[in-house]
Amino acid sequence: MSNPKELRYSKEHEWLSGAEDGVSTIGITEHAANALGDVVFVQLPEVGDTVSAGETCGELESTKSVSDLYSPVSGEVTEVNEDVVNDPSLVNSAPFEGGWLFKVRVTDEPGDLLSADEYTAFSAG
Repeated sequence: MSNPKELRYSKEHEWLSGAEDGVSTIGITEHAANALGDVVFVQLPEVGDTVSAGETCGELESTKSVSDLYSPVSGEVTEVNEDVVNDPSLVNSAPFEGGWLFKVRVTDEPGDLLSADEYTAFSAG
């Protein structure tokens, strides 16, 4: 499993892209997608919602369980991935590409986000 180097990661297994015009993309990692199993339903925050770093902002339901979705940063949701809402399996098949979940205009970023290498070590162990 290879975690893209340009992303940062939370200990709740979300990834965060670098900000473009203050907006970052958020998804779950391949490690999390594999642990969940086949994702069959996603509940995402609404455009305009305010999310807070470390707080739940949605759910991912798989054939195994229901898991909370956490925001790795604070800010306002600017977009949700309707493709994932319509086809939740994208979370499993392309967690770092088409399976992204939502975008946030970041107002606060915690200092505990991990690099790809740090996240790889964390998730291995």
